[in-house]
Amino acid sequence: MHVVILAGGKGVRLRPYTTALPKPLVPIGEEHAILEIVMRQLADAGFTSCTLAIGHLGHIIRAYVGDGSQWGIKVDYATEESPLGTMGPLLTMLDRLPENFLAMNGDILTDLDFGAMYRTHVAAEAPLTIATYARKVNIDFGVLTTDCGRVIGFAEKPSMDYRVSMGVYGVSREALSRYTPGLPLGFDELVLDMLAADTPPHAYEFDGYWLDIGRPDDYDRANREFSLHRDMLIKGA
Repeated sequence: MHVVILAGGKGVRLRPYTTALPKPLVPIGEEHAILEIVMRQLADAGFTSCTLAIGHLGHIIRAYVGDGSQWGIKVDYATEESPLGTMGPLLTMLDRLPENFLAMNGDILTDLDFGAMYRTHVAAEAPLTIATYARKVNIDFGVLTTDCGRVIGFAEKPSMDYRVSMGVYGVSREALSRYTPGLPLGFDELVLDMLAADTPPHAYEFDGYWLDIGRPDDYDRANREFSLHRDMLIKGA
């Protein structure tokens, strides 16, 4: 099984932590970088090879990860010379990827079973499978529904339930074949194109532990909670 880890972003929202370190290498707890945790999880789930898509401070990631032998997973690299969006980096390496593979952001902390998700994606013969997570937003206002200047509905401080993308995808190479390598391609553009073509992605619903380490508040929470979830996140470490 093969995985592409998207690790080329500048981590602007996580500054100042990412001033000197690429976001996937910011430490969680006192011993581990996020990327190390992810690599351990992937190897444990049965992945044998990985392509790291790097850009900003990519030389530091290369020095840290090397060939991946420390985790028992073979690692190669693809360098993003200019920003290509979430899915754009995959186009530049498509000819060396298997028919089905996992793609994921390199800055998420989760106990998602990556192997189970990959196998579900392959079995469903899906063009794209998106790991999804339940979120609830509480609205701190009275919400009005209006029509032609009249109030026709009211809810006092309602909550909204929805599912969000976790930043983990099962991808078939065929789903990307229509796009031009070297041009930016966002996750949003890909999904909207698939919906317009009546070839919708599959959803892989997950309700375990998940944090997207994209903002200082999330990063601080990850560090506060890591000791509680360490055994779940890094088995046998």
